[in-house]
Order: sequence, then structure tokens, then C-alpha cells
Amino acid sequence: MKIIFAIDSFKGSLSSIEAGNAAAEGARRVFPDAECVVRPLADGGEGTVEALAAGLGGELRRVQVTGPAEKPTLATYGVVGTMAIMEMAQASGITLVSGADKNPLRTTTFGVGEMIKDAIAHGCRRFVVGIGGSATNDGGAGMLQALGFGLLDRDGNDIPRGGGGLASLDRIERGAAMPELKECTFRIACDVTNPLCGEKGASAVFGPQKGATPEMVATLDAALAHFADVARGDPCFPGAGAAGGLGFAFREFLGGELKSGVEIVLEETRFDDAVRDADIVVTGEGRLDAQTVMGKAPIGVARAAKRFGKKVIAFSGCVTPDAGAVNAHGIDAFFPILRQVVPLEEAIEKGNAAANLAATAEQVFRCFRLGVH
Repeated sequence: MKIIFAIDSFKGSLSSIEAGNAAAEGARRVFPDAECVVRPLADGGEGTVEALAAGLGGELRRVQVTGPAEKPTLATYGVVGTMAIMEMAQASGITLVSGADKNPLRTTTFGVGEMIKDAIAHGCRRFVVGIGGSATNDGGAGMLQALGFGLLDRDGNDIPRGGGGLASLDRIERGAAMPELKECTFRIACDVTNPLCGEKGASAVFGPQKGATPEMVATLDAALAHFADVARGDPCFPGAGAAGGLGFAFREFLGGELKSGVEIVLEETRFDDAVRDADIVVTGEGRLDAQTVMGKAPIGVARAAKRFGKKVIAFSGCVTPDAGAVNAHGIDAFFPILRQVVPLEEAIEKGNAAANLAATAEQVFRCFRLGVH
């Protein structure tokens, strides 16, 4: 029997690999000779760097960069051969600002560019970048400035950083950008389809949660529209408005491919090759609910497995009454792992969660040994 384990992290508890190993331990108690293959899983958001770096035998690098409010911060990214795995939130995330610093007129993606620049200096030429959780609305202008692009006003000076600075943009000089960028490819984990501007654009939809007032939203939207006009790019492309317009910058200036995060992860980890001759696929995440079907990692696994006609089961720290929605999207059965009522802190403790997951997996695989499947 060959079993593939591709489980997303249980936030605040188990990493993707730890969860996979725990479930595999339970399966081996029933089928000691089974071939258990644990694959890293993430959806491009928090935990993607650690999951892919650990699962693909890479390493983590830490670099000091400019945070969204232009204060120094440490950002971590993964390196696997010549591939860099990044989360923009490490350098320009919403969790890095508070109070008066939460101002999208001023917050910048400059640190994202510094991360990329550091990775290029260390030999990376392939990039997988998750762009969720941003504090910014600058259209990726800060990232471009860090990479050498000239974003200049009428007097030939650099425009101010932040979304508000785009209003003074007069011309863009691409020739000064890092020459190594021509050797690089960028795959952008992007699970939103918002355009850059308008009522469904970056400023109107995401600006308020980043600190934008209604007046700021109008200013930022106009600034992004001006940026797109000067750049002669496509502001309507699905995902251009992701991360305050960072999706636009990656696509228009760096040739980035915007795609579902879990699809990118599954492709980079060669999931299809692993599942092709599997007997069963095991997935899961910390919480299964109706939102899981909205492009989350377990559904990505299920869809990939169903292309090969595989049975799919899922484990979760908890499930909600509406979790049954996942059954119509490729997950044949799911099982909560909590075995008794305990405080949350006790339930998510790493050792307890791993033990519960292994024990639940063991009982489920006993059904397979009985032929109940």
C-alpha cells in the first residue's frame, strides 16, 4: 500500500511536515509495510516558506530589510537550490504595523525588493512568492525601487515611498533595474482576482483594513490608476490588485505568473508524480469548514488526487457544522482529531496534537484493514 500525506499546517501547533509525519505514524501502526510518503503542503500564505524549505530539503535565510513603515525588520525566506521561496508579509505584512504606522499612503513594499535582491546575490533565479497579508497599497512601487527601477517625478527625483507617492510619478526608467532580473522567473501565489483599480480594486476592497479612510481610498485608487497609465500596463488583469497592487508590479515589470497558491506548491513539489501510483491520499488542515472549498490547500490536494481517481481522506483539528461542503469537492471523508474536551491551549500543544492525529489516523486505517472503504 502506498499512502500520500499532504496536510497543511495546523496553525499555532503542527507544521505541514509534522502533521504529515504524525498521520503517517498512525497509518504504520496498522500497515507497517506501507509506503508512506509525506509531502509539504501550503497555499502560498503563512507557513509556505517553512513548509517548502523543510519538505524540499532547503534552508532558511534571514535578512534585515526595510519594513512597511520604513523601520528595520528581519525577514525570513527559504532557499532550495536556485529557488527562493518568499512571503511578502515577512517584509511588508500587516502584522508589522500598528497605530499611526498603519497608513497605506506611506507603507511600502521596499523590503520585498530587498529580499529578492538578497536572494539574487546568493544565486537564486527562480522565485515562488506568496503575496497575502500586506500592509501596503503602493502598487509594488517600493519593491521596484529596491530592485533599481527608476520611478521618477517631473524633476527626475525618486517619488516618495508609499501609495501616496505614486501621484507624483512622471516616468519609469527600466534600464537601471538589476540586470540579473532578466535571468529570473517569478511564480506569484495569488488567490484573489481583484483588478488594480475601481470598486473591486486594491484600494476600495483592501485599503480600509490597512488603515485607509474613505478619503484615502479615493486618493490611493487614483494614484494606482495613474501608475498603471504611466507603466502602460493592464490594471484589469485578475489579481493585479492583490497585495495593494503588488500583483500588478510582478506581472508587468518582472514577468510574474499569478496563480493559485496551492497549485504552485503542488507543482513545485511534483505532487502529481507522487500520487500517480498511490492507493490513498491523506490531507487536512487545522480547521475544516465551508471556507475550505474556496481554494484552500486540502481542496487543491483533493482535486489533484481525483485527476488520478484516488480516494481522499482528511484530518482536522476541528470541523464546523458546514464542513460537509468539502465532500462535494473531492474529500471523500474527514475526521476531527480531538479525542476529548480540553482547553484550546492544551489541544494545540504540539505533542498533544501529534499524538491525537496519530491515534485518529490509526483508527481510520483500521477501517481500511477491515475492508470498510
